[in-house]
Amino acid sequence: MSFQVYREPATDPAVPFALLLLHGTGGTERDLVEIGKALVPGAAIVSPRGKVQESIYTRWFRRFEEGVFDEDDIRRQADDLAEFVKGENQRFVAIGYSNGANMGAALMTLYPEVLEGLVMWRGMQLFREPVQSDLTGKKILMTNGTVDPMGPLESARRQAEIFRTGGADVTLRELGTGHGLTQSDFEITREWLSKF
Repeated sequence: MSFQVYREPATDPAVPFALLLLHGTGGTERDLVEIGKALVPGAAIVSPRGKVQESIYTRWFRRFEEGVFDEDDIRRQADDLAEFVKGENQRFVAIGYSNGANMGAALMTLYPEVLEGLVMWRGMQLFREPVQSDLTGKKILMTNGTVDPMGPLESARRQAEIFRTGGADVTLRELGTGHGLTQSDFEITREWLSKF
């Protein structure tokens, strides 16, 4: 099954990357488009929809319960998404929220060649046993809430260390908030992307 995708071509050739937008649980390919356009005006946007259904909610991969992921399905879905991304022939920075952030982490971990950078909003440790990849030269921004019941901060800190062990340049910003996104997430992300 192919991805449902929203695409928008670049309008500013000076922007050195395209945005790969990865929605959260229950989202669609249009959820992050306006945010992406505001963060990096003129960037090309490619925003696919996850292919997994959990009840009425669209996701990127299956889970057994909150915070307990089907790791075999993560690998299957990441393989499909990596093939899709390769076919786009662009230099991507992915921005993912929640389940989309975790899918971005799966791509960066299993197929680091398809991403130049990754923004994880409210992501967490992906695999129970850390999977190490050579992430030399990769840049990763993580923003997490200190009172997020769905994405525990300790889990995010562990994932940041896994990335750092692989050689990535990781920025983890801890915000006094829960699982929802705030203006601070967008301001931090805009500044980080401006230096990419």
